[in-house]
Amino acid sequence: MTSKTNLDPQLAARLVAAVDEPSLIAMCCDVINIPSPTGSELAMAQYMDAALRQLGVQVTWQEVEEGRANVIGRWAGSGGGRNLMFNGHMDTSNSGDEDFLTGIGYKTHAVVQNGFIYGLGIYNMKGALACYVHALKALQKAGVRLKGDVIVAAVAGEIEKAQWGEFKGKEYRGYGYGTHYLVNHGILPDMCILGEPTDTHVVLEHFGSMWVRISCTGIYVHTAFCENREEMNSIRRMYELMDPILKWIADWEQRAAYGGRKAIVNLGGIRGGHAGRASRTPEKTDLFLDVRVPPNIPMTEARRDIQQVFLALQKQHPDWGLEFETYVSVPGARISEDHPMIGAIDIHHAHIFGKLPERDVVTWCSDASVLTRYAVETVNYGPSSGPRDKEGEKVEIRTLVDITKVYALTAAELCGVEP
Repeated sequence: MTSKTNLDPQLAARLVAAVDEPSLIAMCCDVINIPSPTGSELAMAQYMDAALRQLGVQVTWQEVEEGRANVIGRWAGSGGGRNLMFNGHMDTSNSGDEDFLTGIGYKTHAVVQNGFIYGLGIYNMKGALACYVHALKALQKAGVRLKGDVIVAAVAGEIEKAQWGEFKGKEYRGYGYGTHYLVNHGILPDMCILGEPTDTHVVLEHFGSMWVRISCTGIYVHTAFCENREEMNSIRRMYELMDPILKWIADWEQRAAYGGRKAIVNLGGIRGGHAGRASRTPEKTDLFLDVRVPPNIPMTEARRDIQQVFLALQKQHPDWGLEFETYVSVPGARISEDHPMIGAIDIHHAHIFGKLPERDVVTWCSDASVLTRYAVETVNYGPSSGPRDKEGEKVEIRTLVDITKVYALTAAELCGVEP
């Protein structure tokens, strides 16, 4: 550890003692029980609005669009200190209605058992939202008066979703949608903690994401009339295109590796033809890729890299009607290990957990991508208990309680305490 806390030991002890475990568990269960898939966050926003108003803080309701809102609670300091935001998304990775997701942790019904809380969103990332609120409650209960502001922001539309083609509407407006609105409309703290599910690791860097569509065309005819023209079937053409694309993927994953992580490219989707009319050849086939881009490679450079493959294919097959499009571009994010926020988290994590937090680089994206573009230095550090498995989302209660304590102590450290 390279620095010491400026907090008075008695004050730190009061803050730790002020974290209310039963109330935290109750709130975690409440938010799980409120369905809030992307595009339908209104009821969750109303709950967060009420919870923050109960703390007597200034609450701002940002209507992002009809039926969707950000809710921001600001506990104003005396002035002169740094302003810290805790940011978390209210939308969940799934709806809770998926037939193929049968575990109790994939449902919008909280279950508390064996020291864990199970339920959709507890992991990503309603558990963190509950921790933020209870960290703020602990600061107030301990009688702390801060110099800087503590901001709790509950945002809509963070989950990795995007509009394309017929996939339109608010249920596809994710990927930083709410946080873009947040910073565009005046909420600009000095720094931010995102409680994404990091297993209490400090994530200093994460990859970006670029979604790519490559398409080819073919003829549309009855099966009986396609003899000797089979090679004009767009699915057959896409099959031929896949070999050079897969070779590029293997090369990119190694060449763009970063922080011990492969630059993974996911074959996110492929479609062509008419399932209800298999007696017709498909006139068009689309391939969709999710290309993970490390934070040291500009998105324009990554786009150019995959586009070179497309241009070579287009030159080779000029009459195949090839098309190329990028329809998501979310840059990676990074924060210096020397930032005061990292030092403060280190100190107080070590105090609560008995050891320094591990560092990590991850291939998933977060709203740090948005915030860092507005010069809001952001770190991902949040509660989770291992990866999701067949049971779905779950977090250990002890982890939720302990990270709440770290959040409260870190806020006091960074915002500054009035004598």
